[in-house]
Amino acid sequence: MLLAIDCGNTNTVFSIWNGTRILCTLRTSTEHQRTADQYYVWLSTLLAHNKIPMDINAVIISSTVPRVVFNLRVLADRYFACRPLVVGRPDCLLPVAPRVDAGTRPGPDRLANAVAAFDRHGGNVVVVDFGTATNFDVVSDDGAYVGGVIAPGVNLSLEALHAGAAALPHVDISQPEKVIGTNTVACIQSGVFWGYIGLIDGLIARIKAEYGAPMKVIGTGGLAPLFAQAENLFDTIEDDLTIHGLTVIHKYNKDQGNI
Repeated sequence: MLLAIDCGNTNTVFSIWNGTRILCTLRTSTEHQRTADQYYVWLSTLLAHNKIPMDINAVIISSTVPRVVFNLRVLADRYFACRPLVVGRPDCLLPVAPRVDAGTRPGPDRLANAVAAFDRHGGNVVVVDFGTATNFDVVSDDGAYVGGVIAPGVNLSLEALHAGAAALPHVDISQPEKVIGTNTVACIQSGVFWGYIGLIDGLIARIKAEYGAPMKVIGTGGLAPLFAQAENLFDTIEDDLTIHGLTVIHKYNKDQGNI
């Protein structure tokens, strides 16, 4: 079985893929000091609790936090006796190479999203991924990642507002009942929620206009459903897009004899 690991700035997701479907998905906070042994104890305990066998013989990693990769590689080598694929490294092949400026290294999560979007929906797609940052990933008609947009993430914006303005409280993101808030919390919620609706809607419109062809819009990440309930922003929402991309990349490398 394949262990697909998506390590973001805030959380790390571990998914077990049996070649047909995802058997289990587990989430932990991203901590660069966590050792391979700690990962194994945590993972084996939760898999046993979910009655999932530890028949892992392959590992693929997407990480936007370089310092975490070393211990994840040790985890794969020490406990699963395999060399992990690390998306973004030269030895990890992609079905279609990204077309970006020379010297640019797109984030591995963005590459995985592009591969997954093309596999499920074909080309001419924009993926809106809600994470620590809000990423807009543009996928061409042949499946290549061709660029996009990076905006501050929703929770990051809330934390910055709270940290930078002493009189403003920290609030949770939710859809307010009205645009015009009548208390401080409601005003902040309105500004963030409707502000991001405007940001997403405006950027998608500009991307489509610049791209010059009809595009499908996919939302992914934890906050995608929240924003989708207010406006018709996305054609579809997929919470497992990055992990699916990792399974496709692993299969491609296997088919090419690279692993």
